[in-house]
Amino acid sequence: MEESEALGVAAAVEVHRRLAEEVFPDLGVALVHGRLGAAERDAAMEAFRGGAAQILVATTVIEVGVDVPEATVMVIEDADRFGISQLHQLRGRVGRGSARSYCVLFARDPDGNERLEAVAATTDGFELADADLALRGEGSLFDTRQSGLPDLKLAKLALDVGWVGATRDDARDLVAADPQLDGHPDLAAEVRRRYGEQRLAALRTG
Repeated sequence: MEESEALGVAAAVEVHRRLAEEVFPDLGVALVHGRLGAAERDAAMEAFRGGAAQILVATTVIEVGVDVPEATVMVIEDADRFGISQLHQLRGRVGRGSARSYCVLFARDPDGNERLEAVAATTDGFELADADLALRGEGSLFDTRQSGLPDLKLAKLALDVGWVGATRDDARDLVAADPQLDGHPDLAAEVRRRYGEQRLAALRTG
């Protein structure tokens, strides 16, 4: 288990203890985290789903696959530690029924946090994906870097998607007509210089 995950489990266990013993001793408080066995997780979820437990303390193990229409309030602590897409996924665990629902984001330093502001501003997944792209950057086409400065030298994917699409179509037409770029030696040399034979070979092999 990674250190961050272990810390998350420890925090959840402590929050569960405090809520069950000090804050809501008259209510049922269930606990779900990644170190529990499947049977224990299922039992805790069934208690919450069936009403035997009115409060569920959980790590991000509940990010997907949990459907409890009666759940109407979610509190996410240290929300500034999560990305936009993960916050959106977590928030989707409430509001699945007809009752009005709330998701409360607590952060150590919420001021000026553009990710939290984006999540608070809309529940539209497409808008949040655009915001995530604008904030994190496109990353690189040829390596494992999924955020930051892109391979694009002049365009910005979020702003120039039309031009990027048109350029992609032109490149596809050119490669379809001349796969080895034999008729475009200067372009072939620039592609090899910029990206290297190893990366190009990886693209060819998938």
